[in-house]
Amino acid sequence: MKKSLIALLIIFITLGCINSPSTTQESKVKVVDALGREVFVPSEVNKIVAAGPGCLRLIVYLNATEMVIGIEDFEKKHSYGRPYIIAHPELKDLPSIGPGGPGKLPNLEELVKLKPDVIFITYVDAKTADDIQTKTGIPVVVLSYGDLKNFTDEKLFYSLELAGKIVGKEERARKVIEFIKRLEEDLRERTKDVTPKRVYVGGIGYRGAHGIESTDATYPAFNVLNVINVASSLGEGHKFIDKEKLLEWQPEYIFIDEGGLSLVLEDYNKNPEFYESLEAVKSGNVYGVLPFNFYSTNIGTAIADAYFIGKVLYPEKFEDVDPVKKANEIYEFLVGKPVYEELAKQFGGFGKLNLENGTVQ
Repeated sequence: MKKSLIALLIIFITLGCINSPSTTQESKVKVVDALGREVFVPSEVNKIVAAGPGCLRLIVYLNATEMVIGIEDFEKKHSYGRPYIIAHPELKDLPSIGPGGPGKLPNLEELVKLKPDVIFITYVDAKTADDIQTKTGIPVVVLSYGDLKNFTDEKLFYSLELAGKIVGKEERARKVIEFIKRLEEDLRERTKDVTPKRVYVGGIGYRGAHGIESTDATYPAFNVLNVINVASSLGEGHKFIDKEKLLEWQPEYIFIDEGGLSLVLEDYNKNPEFYESLEAVKSGNVYGVLPFNFYSTNIGTAIADAYFIGKVLYPEKFEDVDPVKKANEIYEFLVGKPVYEELAKQFGGFGKLNLENGTVQ
């Protein structure tokens, strides 16, 4: 009898040894991240962290903040210009996963202590992602914003779909993507038959704040509206220009990214004659828009800016649009709260700029 029990026990142990790797493997799901890396993640994810510029924003868009168990110090200390952290101040109470900020990696020791099921990260290469994964023993999934020359970047959408799949928010990811696509389509449809206006945007943030000479040759809001971006002849992406170029181009309208507004006003006070030589300034066609480049692209703000710009340039095509209400509608959907008023307090908000007295009207 004793021998039979021992034999039976050996069989159970053997079967257990054979089956346990299979069970472990079945509890994992293979995904391919934005860099093309194959990563095995748990089939059920409950705890996550998001590191790198804009990574936490994508998690907020997915309504998955309840899964976040730690954030970067950068997110804790600075809510300036970022709707997702303004809408979710409770995230600042979570443990730190490192300093954060462009080019700064998470603290691996803190990640090991927190034991998230998955580490989401942006703006790292495959070697760095693999290194973090090896040292922590935690799956690392790289997400991407793509190029964002407009609002419907396929890399961005893939990242939303991928993160949504991993955290069980696939339906929400689908709705976010549809929402962004619908708004871009609406902007394009409204302006398809207009006579294009000649426009310029200055004060664009690029590794810090800059004045009117800082522009974007492929400014997303201009790309979805039927306009002529006078800086587009310079190529693609961010550009610094010689201010004298504006005298040559003479755009009909000038928009100032309010992240650089103080520098524009400072420059105006030093050299008002230059600005008063610009046709847009003479005509009172200088307007402020909210900055959207804060720790990567705040997509909701970029779209809200486009509606305001459209209203300014083609009012007859945007008769039914109140830019402030539209901005809050966008923020409420993407981050859960209408935060335009807080952003307007920080920067000035949508309006005509009086360069002489520095006010947004």
